[in-house]
Amino acid sequence: MDVTTQMEYLKLLDDIQHKTGVGIIFVTHDFGIVSKICHRVAVMYAGKIVETGKTADVMQKPVHPYTVALLDAVPKPGSKGTQLSSIEGQPPDPVNLPNCCAFAVRCSRANEKCKQSYPPEVQVGNDRSVSCFRV
Repeated sequence: MDVTTQMEYLKLLDDIQHKTGVGIIFVTHDFGIVSKICHRVAVMYAGKIVETGKTADVMQKPVHPYTVALLDAVPKPGSKGTQLSSIEGQPPDPVNLPNCCAFAVRCSRANEKCKQSYPPEVQVGNDRSVSCFRV
């Protein structure tokens, strides 16, 4: 969808939300949109939420290694001509997900515990949580 049409849809959703007071769940890979319209964000990897919190908090100080990697891969103003960061490896097969942290095989911070079990959700500040053993 082109930028103009995208902005029209976002404005329409914002108008509906303000008029009715309903909550909107917006699913996207576009952190630019997330930062403009979302009050809270939940970052998912392999179908599970790995980090959640107020959008500004998560965008400014990501905690989960996947969130950090995603935000590092977003082009920065003035970075024209520089190589973007990428996340090494491949995502897991969605039909055959591991019983541990699915990001562990791609994570530079992973240890053996990460590869053996799934980390519980822990609070990492006010109204913020993350599922990672390495926090």
